[in-house]
Amino acid sequence: MIAKVAMPKWGLSMASGKVTEWIAHEGDEIADGDELADIDTDKITGTLEASDEGVLRRVIAQVGEDVPVGGTIALIASADVTDAEIDEAARQAREELDSGAVAEVAGPLTGTVQVDGRTISFATLGEGEEHVVLIHGYGGDKNSWLFVQEPLSETRTVHALDLPGHGESTKDVGDGSLDTLAGAVLGFLAAQGIERAHLVGHSLGGAVAVAVAAREPGRVESLTLVAPAGFGDEVNADYLRGFATASSRRELKPHLAALFADPSQATRKLADDLMKYKRLDGVDKVLTTLLDTLLLRPLNVRPLLSEVDVPVTFVWGGQDAVIPPVNARELAGVRLVEGAGHMVHMESPAAVVEAVPPVSR
Repeated sequence: MIAKVAMPKWGLSMASGKVTEWIAHEGDEIADGDELADIDTDKITGTLEASDEGVLRRVIAQVGEDVPVGGTIALIASADVTDAEIDEAARQAREELDSGAVAEVAGPLTGTVQVDGRTISFATLGEGEEHVVLIHGYGGDKNSWLFVQEPLSETRTVHALDLPGHGESTKDVGDGSLDTLAGAVLGFLAAQGIERAHLVGHSLGGAVAVAVAAREPGRVESLTLVAPAGFGDEVNADYLRGFATASSRRELKPHLAALFADPSQATRKLADDLMKYKRLDGVDKVLTTLLDTLLLRPLNVRPLLSEVDVPVTFVWGGQDAVIPPVNARELAGVRLVEGAGHMVHMESPAAVVEAVPPVSR
């Protein structure tokens, strides 16, 4: 059997990608989960991991080559597959790339639901019996989970939401309270007929996930909290205020460097996309209102977590400069990821995927 390694679809807008480096090489033994290549998308560079086992028999896509989503970039097979069979499979894969006759890969199913008079946008991928809901942070959107949603969807149905005020959802957060934001998540579950779900929340989204579990514990299977807000006083207020008040890409870009362990990930494209969002009607009020939730009240979800009786795992970037890992002291079940910053789910997505409880058998 010859397994084709395809250019993945990370996010709704991704149509193609480029291999910037092959981490694995022809002849290497490959195990499920091994890193194969770094891939550059129109959003960010990520690492593609293997979903098959065997030997990397042939590299099809060269470094720097633009490959459409779904195009075969490498072949993995056992050693007993003949070279002639590999040559023929490689010829066909190369012919598909050169002709452009690559079958279109279906991305997430997108839609909206109405919750408390607001439109909540979502993207769903996978068909598993268990459900996972991904909740982004302050100023983010459902696309921030582009490297996490796809691998989780291999065994589960995975929903990425736009919280009120973000992405394609209504630009209104009401009083900006956790209760309001949690209500949006619970409203989504109800509208989709989802009785129970694993919640994965990043930053502000982590605090929202805790609030959901405390409010309706019977709806939550587990919590995976990625650099969550509300667990300590050490918060980079300068970043949050700078993000909220920046009125140009030049003003915004220096603040974005604080999100990553590798500042080069704060690309011009990322800054441009965020400025497009910040210029939408109502966003200025949204960010200001939520800034009060994050900084002025202050936000503390530890009491809420004490009311929750489900598996809880924390994932924190060792170089998080926005909500530093010092906030994790005295917390149980913390996985510290070195080489990652606040956006650990983008810099080290495998760490987040592994933290979500496995599918029940």
